[in-house]
Amino acid sequence: MKYLLLIHAPAATEQGGAAGCEPADWMAYDKEVRDAGVYVSGESLADLVTATKVRVGPDGERSITTDGPFAETRELLGGFYVLDVPDLDAALDWAARCPGSRDGSVVVRPIADFGV
Repeated sequence: MKYLLLIHAPAATEQGGAAGCEPADWMAYDKEVRDAGVYVSGESLADLVTATKVRVGPDGERSITTDGPFAETRELLGGFYVLDVPDLDAALDWAARCPGSRDGSVVVRPIADFGV
């Protein structure tokens, strides 16, 4: 079963990374999920100031906002992994190993399978 691991950081460092995590930590984790054969995909997101928000009003009019941050939270979405593991317990185990779980949090969600 596939699970999405959403990696949230309490704040970004000046280099755009997660506080308390070094690049070597992420490289080691990335290697670990790949070597285990559970890696499906994953990406680190660019700095929050590069984000663009799109909304479409009831009249169909599109509005674009580029002056983020947009979240009403202090946590920043820093990236994600999609893992293919046997069950939720395995996904939670991988989330606990993720460097982002140290000072931030990792939200685990199953990916819906519509059988298509």
